[in-house]
Amino acid sequence: MVKQYTVQEALKLAINSEKESMDFYRKAGSLTADERSKKVFELLANEEMGHLAAFFDHYQGTDLGDLESFKARPADKLSATHMALEQAFASEVHEQKALEIALQEEKSCIEQYTVIAKEMADPLVRRVFETVIRETQKHYDMIEDEYMRVMTMVHQSDQDIYVRE
Repeated sequence: MVKQYTVQEALKLAINSEKESMDFYRKAGSLTADERSKKVFELLANEEMGHLAAFFDHYQGTDLGDLESFKARPADKLSATHMALEQAFASEVHEQKALEIALQEEKSCIEQYTVIAKEMADPLVRRVFETVIRETQKHYDMIEDEYMRVMTMVHQSDQDIYVRE
């Protein structure tokens, strides 16, 4: 059975998810040695900050404080994502594992936001969710491309060359 969310519950859930993602990408970027992966994580952190702000604009609760103080809160070190990242960077395959975690998180957000958007009665808030879903799919694709590069797989831009040869 799918939980029915009020607009404010859905927004609060999304705000917390985006904050967790932003914190994850900031931490992953700070720990990553590979310069290209570092830039990808920094870009993703900034985009998550934009998603967070978009959801925050519609949130009417006062329990989270203002946007700037909410963004500045320390990361939740007990979240599954944060703990998985810590484990990944303790191993020798940290960029690879961080990208795998990122793929899982983006996919989960897409699935969760899709369910919420379908149930959202407020058309303005539904459009915010739909926009973030499209942007999150772009994140997934970007992370997947970076994962392929890190794993020395055939990059999307090189696929034609290998097919023709």
